[in-house]
Amino acid sequence: MADKLIIPSTLYAGNGSIEESIMEIVKKEDVRKVLVFTDKGIIGAGLINLLLNPLKKNQIEYKIFDDLRPEPAYTDVENTRRQVEESEGDLLIAFGGGSVMDAAKLCSILKGSDYSVKDLLENPALGKKQMKVIAIPTTCGTGSEATCNAIVAVPEEEVKKGIVNNAMIPDYVILDSAVIRKLPKHIVAATGVDALAHVVECYTSKKATPLSNIYALAGAKLIFKNIREAYSNPENMDAKDAMMLGAFYGGVAITGSGTTAVHALSYPLGGKYHIAHGVSNAIIFGHVMRMNKEACAEQLAELCDAINPSLSTSDTEAKTEYVIREIEDIIRFTEIPTDLYSFGVKREDLNFLVDAGSKQTRLLVNNRKELTIDDIRSIYLKVL
Repeated sequence: MADKLIIPSTLYAGNGSIEESIMEIVKKEDVRKVLVFTDKGIIGAGLINLLLNPLKKNQIEYKIFDDLRPEPAYTDVENTRRQVEESEGDLLIAFGGGSVMDAAKLCSILKGSDYSVKDLLENPALGKKQMKVIAIPTTCGTGSEATCNAIVAVPEEEVKKGIVNNAMIPDYVILDSAVIRKLPKHIVAATGVDALAHVVECYTSKKATPLSNIYALAGAKLIFKNIREAYSNPENMDAKDAMMLGAFYGGVAITGSGTTAVHALSYPLGGKYHIAHGVSNAIIFGHVMRMNKEACAEQLAELCDAINPSLSTSDTEAKTEYVIREIEDIIRFTEIPTDLYSFGVKREDLNFLVDAGSKQTRLLVNNRKELTIDDIRSIYLKVL
């Protein structure tokens, strides 16, 4: 069976690339009015002007949707969908983090359709592209600008779930590090470690392919090398350019491979306790990789060769240990919490976590080690 990888058709990258590319796209698509998805924090920081100024200059009409809450429930997206349907527009622009991009991607297959977000949760294949999308990430890590995935919370089950449909892959992507020049350090940390999880999980996934591995390795080289500098030196735009590109590569790898148990076991943490996605991944990342270590030793050793070719050992065990220690050190360096105590998660919540985590079969089937209930319990116990 042939390997397959579906990626955005056009990518612009580099500091200042929004101003250079946005009107090229608008003219190509013969756009009269754009629908802009963003959030109030981005507007308050003035970042949205990087997008709005060229639109205003060229007299392109726009409407802004900025009331979607972070890590939205499927009902929130359905409300936004109704607002979009009441607005005339030729093109969706997602200018934000993962939640903004996921909502825009969902609305791009929902607008004017006879199915709902809840229907897509049951049967993602229902979705058909209704509008083209430009994705402009304002963090350095979610990878949503490249993926066919959208994550929504399901409050009645206290978990998050993914909707996967190739029609949601954005048509255009603009990676402009100008938007993350002043990104708060804690967001650089959380989104950067999320991107790190993407490349490591995709490379060690049972569904990894030669095509997805090309992107996962390229992303790993960029992220392992630059995440500490992007976090500690906000003015280093080369490091931030590298992080944005590495995150994009991780997103591309997801479309061909898929993430594994790190993301699977983090979903209940976001769904019930509203822990930011990147933070919940970081908390369990090292523990999952240690649990997986023997099952994916070959892949971890290959990652080691890619990120540190000068390491003077041919021992697979030493190489796998090097990669896992690097992951653990990056999480410490970026000052992300390493347990659930500060988020109010208690020991008596363990059974819920184990039950909810074990149900994330869409991602757990990608894990090279088949995790038992006891394995899952052991991972959560280490962070309680």
